[in-house]
Amino acid sequence: MTRVTGIGGIFFKARDPKALQAWYRDRLGIDVQPWGGAAFRWTDADGAPVGGTTAWSIFSADADTGGASFMVNYRVADLHALLAALREEGCDVLDKVDESEYGKFGWVVDPEGNKVELWEPPAGG
Repeated sequence: MTRVTGIGGIFFKARDPKALQAWYRDRLGIDVQPWGGAAFRWTDADGAPVGGTTAWSIFSADADTGGASFMVNYRVADLHALLAALREEGCDVLDKVDESEYGKFGWVVDPEGNKVELWEPPAGG
């Protein structure tokens, strides 16, 4: 079974998300959108678009990341199958799965206690 296929996004907390978003926009040129982040479209070596996006976002310090100051979101091919396999392997898989127009999201906690987000993009994503 294919497990992780790439990084879907990188998300981190801030005491003042708006100010930090402005810093990244003004200092590093990241095209921060009204939702609080940016989407980096994937390209090949020649700059031609290929399927996929990596999200980058800053969010409020009170967001639920299991106590972490950042979270990496990993793209997966089949979220439900992977979560089932991880449970069978004895991993600490959270029972909650979110499904929306943005795809399917599930979480597992690594041996160090870090909450890891797994994301199956919607069809065509």
